[in-house]
Amino acid sequence: MENFIIAIMVVILIIAFCYYENNWLKTTKLKVKLNTKNKIKIVQLSDLHSKNFGKDNKVLENKIRKLNPDLILATGDIIDSNLKNLDNILDFIIRLNKSIKVVYIPGNNENRCKKLEYIIDTLKENGVIALRNEITDINIKGEKINILGLAENIKGKRETGFKRIKETYHHHATEGLFKEFEKRKGLKLVLSHYPEKFKGDGRYCDYNFHLMFSGHAHGGQFILPFVGGLFAPGQGILPKYYGGMYDGEHNKLIVSRGLGNSGFPLRLFNRPDVVYLEIYN
Repeated sequence: MENFIIAIMVVILIIAFCYYENNWLKTTKLKVKLNTKNKIKIVQLSDLHSKNFGKDNKVLENKIRKLNPDLILATGDIIDSNLKNLDNILDFIIRLNKSIKVVYIPGNNENRCKKLEYIIDTLKENGVIALRNEITDINIKGEKINILGLAENIKGKRETGFKRIKETYHHHATEGLFKEFEKRKGLKLVLSHYPEKFKGDGRYCDYNFHLMFSGHAHGGQFILPFVGGLFAPGQGILPKYYGGMYDGEHNKLIVSRGLGNSGFPLRLFNRPDVVYLEIYN
Protein backbone atom coordinates (compact mmCIF):
# COMPACT_ATOMS: atom_id res chain seq x y z
CA MET A 1 0.00 0.00 0.00
CA GLU A 2 2.83 2.36 0.89
CA ASN A 3 4.51 1.75 -2.48
CA PHE A 4 1.21 2.40 -4.26
CA ILE A 5 0.80 5.77 -2.50
CA ILE A 6 4.38 6.72 -3.37
CA ALA A 7 3.76 5.76 -7.01
CA ILE A 8 0.59 7.90 -7.12
CA MET A 9 2.45 10.84 -5.61
CA VAL A 10 5.24 10.49 -8.18
CA VAL A 11 2.70 10.45 -11.02
CA ILE A 12 0.98 13.56 -9.62
CA LEU A 13 4.32 15.35 -9.33
CA ILE A 14 5.23 14.46 -12.93
CA ILE A 15 1.87 15.72 -14.20
CA ALA A 16 2.24 18.93 -12.19
CA PHE A 17 5.77 19.46 -13.49
CA CYS A 18 4.68 18.92 -17.11
CA TYR A 19 1.81 21.38 -16.65
CA TYR A 20 4.22 23.92 -15.18
CA GLU A 21 6.71 23.47 -18.02
CA ASN A 22 4.04 24.08 -20.66
CA ASN A 23 1.99 26.84 -19.04
CA TRP A 24 4.24 29.00 -16.83
CA LEU A 25 5.51 31.91 -18.88
CA LYS A 26 9.19 32.79 -18.83
CA THR A 27 10.74 36.07 -19.98
CA THR A 28 14.04 35.84 -21.86
CA LYS A 29 15.76 39.20 -21.33
CA LEU A 30 18.36 40.26 -23.88
CA LYS A 31 20.33 43.44 -24.54
CA VAL A 32 22.16 44.65 -27.62
CA LYS A 33 24.16 47.82 -28.15
CA LEU A 34 23.44 49.69 -31.39
CA ASN A 35 23.79 53.25 -32.60
CA THR A 36 20.32 54.50 -31.59
CA LYS A 37 19.25 57.82 -30.10
CA ASN A 38 17.22 56.28 -27.29
CA LYS A 39 16.62 52.92 -25.65
CA ILE A 40 14.10 50.85 -27.60
CA LYS A 41 12.24 47.99 -25.92
CA ILE A 42 10.95 45.13 -28.06
CA VAL A 43 8.84 42.11 -27.16
CA GLN A 44 8.89 39.15 -29.53
CA LEU A 45 6.03 36.64 -29.62
CA SER A 46 6.30 33.48 -31.70
CA ASP A 47 4.69 30.07 -32.16
CA LEU A 48 1.69 30.67 -29.93
CA HIS A 49 -0.18 28.02 -31.96
CA SER A 50 -3.61 29.34 -30.91
CA LYS A 51 -2.89 28.72 -27.22
CA ASN A 52 -4.55 30.80 -24.52
CA PHE A 53 -2.74 31.67 -21.32
CA GLY A 54 -5.71 32.42 -19.12
CA LYS A 55 -9.09 33.55 -20.43
CA ASP A 56 -8.64 35.49 -23.68
CA ASN A 57 -4.87 35.35 -23.14
CA LYS A 58 -5.08 37.86 -20.31
CA VAL A 59 -2.15 36.25 -18.46
CA LEU A 60 0.10 36.67 -21.50
CA GLU A 61 -1.24 40.15 -22.16
CA ASN A 62 -0.54 41.26 -18.59
CA LYS A 63 3.00 39.86 -18.81
CA ILE A 64 3.61 41.87 -21.98
CA ARG A 65 2.15 45.08 -20.58
CA LYS A 66 4.33 44.87 -17.46
CA LEU A 67 7.37 44.78 -19.74
CA ASN A 68 6.11 48.03 -21.31
CA PRO A 69 7.61 47.52 -24.78
CA ASP A 70 7.75 50.13 -27.53
CA LEU A 71 7.18 47.49 -30.20
CA ILE A 72 5.85 43.93 -30.47
CA LEU A 73 7.14 41.59 -33.18
CA ALA A 74 4.97 38.53 -33.90
CA THR A 75 7.16 36.16 -35.89
CA GLY A 76 4.74 33.54 -37.16
CA ASP A 77 2.66 30.53 -36.12
CA ILE A 78 0.64 32.73 -33.81
CA ILE A 79 -2.34 30.81 -35.18
CA ASP A 80 -2.19 27.04 -35.66
CA SER A 81 -3.06 25.49 -39.02
CA ASN A 82 -6.11 23.82 -37.43
CA LEU A 83 -7.50 27.37 -36.88
CA LYS A 84 -8.39 26.67 -33.26
CA ASN A 85 -9.37 29.84 -31.35
CA LEU A 86 -8.89 31.83 -34.56
CA ASP A 87 -10.95 34.93 -33.77
CA ASN A 88 -9.96 34.81 -30.11
CA ILE A 89 -6.26 34.99 -31.02
CA LEU A 90 -6.84 37.71 -33.62
CA ASP A 91 -8.70 39.75 -30.99
CA PHE A 92 -5.72 39.31 -28.64
CA ILE A 93 -3.26 40.69 -31.22
CA ILE A 94 -5.61 43.54 -32.15
CA ARG A 95 -6.08 44.41 -28.47
CA LEU A 96 -2.33 44.65 -27.97
CA ASN A 97 -1.98 46.82 -31.07
CA LYS A 98 -4.32 49.47 -29.67
CA SER A 99 -1.59 50.66 -27.31
CA ILE A 100 1.63 49.00 -28.59
CA LYS A 101 2.49 48.80 -32.28
CA VAL A 102 2.44 45.17 -33.48
CA VAL A 103 4.26 43.95 -36.60
CA TYR A 104 3.25 40.46 -37.75
CA ILE A 105 4.50 37.90 -40.27
CA PRO A 106 2.89 34.51 -40.99
CA GLY A 107 4.70 31.28 -40.22
CA ASN A 108 4.39 27.89 -41.86
CA ASN A 109 1.11 27.19 -40.04
CA GLU A 110 -0.67 30.32 -41.24
CA ASN A 111 0.75 29.94 -44.74
CA ARG A 112 -0.74 26.48 -45.16
CA CYS A 113 -4.11 27.16 -43.51
CA LYS A 114 -7.28 27.94 -45.46
CA LYS A 115 -7.84 31.36 -43.90
CA LEU A 116 -4.53 33.12 -44.46
CA GLU A 117 -6.13 35.98 -46.40
CA TYR A 118 -8.77 36.40 -43.69
CA ILE A 119 -6.05 36.53 -41.02
CA ILE A 120 -3.98 39.12 -42.91
CA ASP A 121 -7.00 41.25 -43.86
CA THR A 122 -8.45 41.22 -40.34
CA LEU A 123 -5.16 42.30 -38.80
CA LYS A 124 -4.57 45.04 -41.37
CA GLU A 125 -8.11 46.38 -41.05
CA ASN A 126 -7.46 46.82 -37.34
CA GLY A 127 -4.15 48.64 -37.71
CA VAL A 128 -1.69 45.76 -37.26
CA ILE A 129 1.25 45.87 -39.68
CA ALA A 130 1.09 42.47 -41.41
CA LEU A 131 3.98 41.85 -43.80
CA ARG A 132 4.46 39.23 -46.49
CA ASN A 133 7.73 39.79 -48.31
CA GLU A 134 7.39 43.52 -47.73
CA ILE A 135 9.38 46.39 -46.26
CA THR A 136 7.97 49.05 -43.99
CA ASP A 137 9.28 51.65 -41.58
CA ILE A 138 7.96 53.07 -38.33
CA ASN A 139 9.11 55.82 -35.99
CA ILE A 140 9.70 55.05 -32.33
CA LYS A 141 11.10 57.70 -29.99
CA GLY A 142 12.43 59.64 -32.95
CA GLU A 143 14.18 56.55 -34.33
CA LYS A 144 13.43 55.31 -37.84
CA ILE A 145 13.03 51.53 -37.71
CA ASN A 146 13.04 49.69 -41.03
CA ILE A 147 11.43 46.25 -40.98
CA LEU A 148 11.65 43.54 -43.64
CA GLY A 149 8.92 40.97 -43.05
CA LEU A 150 9.38 37.69 -44.91
CA ALA A 151 6.54 35.28 -45.64
CA GLU A 152 8.65 32.50 -47.21
CA ASN A 153 5.56 30.67 -48.38
CA ILE A 154 5.53 26.88 -48.24
CA LYS A 155 4.60 24.76 -51.20
CA GLY A 156 3.53 21.15 -50.95
CA LYS A 157 2.22 19.07 -48.06
CA ARG A 158 3.34 19.22 -44.47
CA GLU A 159 5.77 16.48 -43.57
CA THR A 160 5.51 14.65 -40.28
CA GLY A 161 7.77 12.69 -37.99
CA PHE A 162 11.47 12.46 -38.76
CA LYS A 163 10.94 13.64 -42.34
CA ARG A 164 10.75 17.11 -40.79
CA ILE A 165 14.48 16.92 -39.97
CA LYS A 166 15.11 18.32 -43.44
CA GLU A 167 11.90 20.05 -44.47
CA THR A 168 11.15 20.30 -48.16
CA TYR A 169 9.95 23.87 -47.87
CA HIS A 170 10.44 25.98 -50.97
CA HIS A 171 10.99 29.63 -50.07
CA HIS A 172 10.45 32.57 -52.37
CA ALA A 173 13.66 34.20 -53.55
CA THR A 174 14.58 36.95 -51.13
CA GLU A 175 17.74 38.41 -52.67
CA GLY A 176 15.93 41.30 -54.35
CA LEU A 177 14.14 42.25 -51.14
CA PHE A 178 17.36 42.22 -49.15
CA LYS A 179 19.18 44.32 -51.76
CA GLU A 180 16.43 46.94 -51.57
CA PHE A 181 16.39 46.73 -47.76
CA GLU A 182 20.15 47.27 -47.50
CA LYS A 183 19.78 50.74 -49.05
CA ARG A 184 17.63 51.96 -46.16
CA LYS A 185 19.06 54.27 -43.52
CA GLY A 186 18.39 53.71 -39.84
CA LEU A 187 17.84 50.62 -37.72
CA LYS A 188 17.12 47.55 -39.85
CA LEU A 189 15.20 44.55 -38.47
CA VAL A 190 14.41 41.36 -40.38
CA LEU A 191 11.49 39.11 -39.43
CA SER A 192 11.80 35.54 -40.70
CA HIS A 193 10.02 32.59 -39.13
CA TYR A 194 12.93 30.27 -39.95
CA PRO A 195 16.19 30.68 -37.96
CA GLU A 196 18.04 28.16 -40.12
CA LYS A 197 17.92 30.68 -42.98
CA PHE A 198 20.34 32.93 -41.06
CA LYS A 199 23.50 30.98 -41.92
CA GLY A 200 21.99 28.13 -43.92
CA ASP A 201 20.16 28.20 -47.24
CA GLY A 202 19.75 31.86 -48.14
CA ARG A 203 22.63 33.11 -45.96
CA TYR A 204 20.60 36.02 -44.61
CA CYS A 205 23.50 36.89 -42.32
CA ASP A 206 25.51 38.08 -45.32
CA TYR A 207 23.18 41.03 -45.87
CA ASN A 208 23.51 44.43 -44.25
CA PHE A 209 21.00 44.66 -41.39
CA HIS A 210 21.19 44.78 -37.61
CA LEU A 211 18.89 42.13 -36.12
CA MET A 212 16.88 39.16 -37.35
CA PHE A 213 13.99 37.75 -35.30
CA SER A 214 12.86 34.12 -35.77
CA GLY A 215 10.90 31.31 -34.13
CA HIS A 216 9.89 27.89 -35.53
CA ALA A 217 12.38 25.83 -33.49
CA HIS A 218 10.19 25.60 -30.33
CA GLY A 219 13.35 25.69 -28.25
CA GLY A 220 14.24 22.24 -29.49
CA GLN A 221 11.08 20.95 -27.70
CA PHE A 222 13.14 19.38 -24.88
CA ILE A 223 16.16 21.30 -23.60
CA LEU A 224 18.85 18.89 -22.46
CA PRO A 225 20.95 20.19 -19.55
CA PHE A 226 24.46 21.25 -20.68
CA VAL A 227 23.55 20.32 -24.27
CA GLY A 228 20.67 22.44 -25.59
CA GLY A 229 17.58 21.80 -27.67
CA LEU A 230 16.81 18.25 -28.75
CA PHE A 231 15.05 18.63 -32.11
CA ALA A 232 13.84 21.42 -34.37
CA PRO A 233 12.09 21.22 -37.76
CA GLY A 234 14.42 22.24 -40.55
CA GLN A 235 17.48 21.75 -38.33
CA GLY A 236 17.10 18.24 -37.00
CA ILE A 237 18.70 16.72 -33.90
CA LEU A 238 20.55 19.11 -31.56
CA PRO A 239 19.69 22.27 -33.52
CA LYS A 240 22.16 25.14 -33.54
CA TYR A 241 19.48 27.83 -33.33
CA TYR A 242 16.90 26.87 -30.72
CA GLY A 243 16.60 29.97 -28.51
CA GLY A 244 18.43 33.12 -27.51
CA MET A 245 20.83 35.40 -29.39
CA TYR A 246 23.44 34.35 -31.96
CA ASP A 247 26.17 36.30 -33.77
CA GLY A 248 26.26 36.67 -37.54
CA GLU A 249 28.80 38.28 -39.83
CA HIS A 250 27.89 41.81 -38.77
CA ASN A 251 24.44 41.25 -37.32
CA LYS A 252 22.63 39.12 -34.76
CA LEU A 253 19.88 36.49 -34.78
CA ILE A 254 17.30 36.37 -31.99
CA VAL A 255 15.31 33.14 -31.72
CA SER A 256 12.19 32.80 -29.61
CA ARG A 257 11.62 29.37 -28.05
CA GLY A 258 7.93 29.91 -28.72
CA LEU A 259 4.82 29.88 -26.58
CA GLY A 260 2.72 26.92 -27.66
CA ASN A 261 3.00 23.46 -29.17
CA SER A 262 2.02 21.97 -32.51
CA GLY A 263 2.18 18.31 -33.41
CA PHE A 264 4.15 17.20 -30.37
CA PRO A 265 2.22 18.44 -27.31
CA LEU A 266 4.94 18.60 -24.65
CA ARG A 267 7.89 20.79 -23.65
CA LEU A 268 10.47 19.86 -21.03
CA PHE A 269 12.91 22.28 -19.36
CA ASN A 270 11.63 24.70 -21.98
CA ARG A 271 8.93 26.98 -20.63
CA PRO A 272 6.80 29.20 -22.92
CA ASP A 273 9.00 32.08 -23.99
CA VAL A 274 8.37 35.83 -24.10
CA VAL A 275 11.46 37.52 -25.55
CA TYR A 276 12.25 41.00 -24.21
CA LEU A 277 15.03 42.90 -25.97
CA GLU A 278 16.53 46.26 -25.01
CA ILE A 279 18.38 48.11 -27.74
CA TYR A 280 20.61 50.74 -26.18
CA ASN A 281 23.33 53.17 -27.23
